[in-house]
Amino acid sequence: MACFAFSCKENINNKFNTNKSNQSDIKTTHTKDPIIPGANRLELYLPDLEGKKVGLVVNHTSRVGNQHLVDTLLHRNVNIHRIFSPEHGFKGEADAGEKVDNGLYKSIPVVSLYGKNRRPSKEQLQDLDVVIFDIQDVGVRFYTYISTLSYVMEEAAKNDVEVIVLDRPNPNGYFIDGPLLEKEYASFIGLHNVPVVYGMTIGEYAKMVLGEGWIGENTSLNLEVIPCKNYDHTMTYNLPVKPSPNLPNLRSILLYPSLCYFEGSNLSIGRGTNNQFQVIGHPSLSSQSYSFMPKPNDGASIPKLNGKTCYGVDLTNLSAENIISKREIDFSYLFEFYKEMKEKNESFFIENNFFEKLIGTNSLRSALENNISEEDWKNSWKDDLKVFREIRNRYLMYNDFE
Repeated sequence: MACFAFSCKENINNKFNTNKSNQSDIKTTHTKDPIIPGANRLELYLPDLEGKKVGLVVNHTSRVGNQHLVDTLLHRNVNIHRIFSPEHGFKGEADAGEKVDNGLYKSIPVVSLYGKNRRPSKEQLQDLDVVIFDIQDVGVRFYTYISTLSYVMEEAAKNDVEVIVLDRPNPNGYFIDGPLLEKEYASFIGLHNVPVVYGMTIGEYAKMVLGEGWIGENTSLNLEVIPCKNYDHTMTYNLPVKPSPNLPNLRSILLYPSLCYFEGSNLSIGRGTNNQFQVIGHPSLSSQSYSFMPKPNDGASIPKLNGKTCYGVDLTNLSAENIISKREIDFSYLFEFYKEMKEKNESFFIENNFFEKLIGTNSLRSALENNISEEDWKNSWKDDLKVFREIRNRYLMYNDFE
């Protein structure tokens, strides 16, 4: 009999684990010159801020060397009137989905765009000349920083406020994959008709949002992107600061496009452990040798399956090189775990449409429930990627991977 999923005696860890490697020996660039983010290239944007009232959309990733961008600009006498912060807050410490209150930083008002409102209001923009956006993205459609960017651009255009995006490298910018978002599943975890992994920096993405009329076809916006130096799309990037509480290292960031759909399931992907987005498990899968127990920790005050022993797969031995070499989303985890949960007569999906919002379509759930093969499902949207690639090409600022 053929051996599928976890039902055979061979442990599933053997199926998914490949090369063991420490992150210290991962080659994250192909150039001897260090990548310089846009924020570090002060000479390109400081002159544009002289005499202007400035707003900043920033969080803990907004660094210029070892200093926060806010402090860097204050030391250069930039007139900062207001700070806006995205999901996880200005300090990057709030749980996923946790509402964040307004605050102050060095007497400057900090307005949460993940609290009472997710857009800056007319009143919050009317006394500004320019808004600077500087947040580290990870290049995945459901990571909400790009939704904040779109809303900021839209409101800035309505209020005749210039936007400057300080570009940063995309650690998942070396490939394109996943179905395009279908309109009926648009939400804050996916606003626009792009694939799950879109292969663009946040600056390139901003240019596309404007150029494609996604903030309103008749809306004009003065947009400037300060480019990175020594970066191109053949590279990945080992982030100096974790972009959010539950993406602690490069491996988790590279696995994020493949594992986040489990957030719409009854399985855990490690929130409440130190291996977030690097393990998968559920209490019913007790035949598996690997186990972990989610408990409250920073970024997960009430984790899924809190205090329950979960059995499943440990992906912490996957090398980043192995993940990168595939240049695709690995949907096999979903297909394998769905089969095993079905065999255990356990419910796989959380009873809402969060799974569909994450993947951006109902076709994946339909494929799983109707025993459609992973290959056939993937072939159903491959032509859409070709159309998107043509759109994407119009806005690229860096040499591409093909």
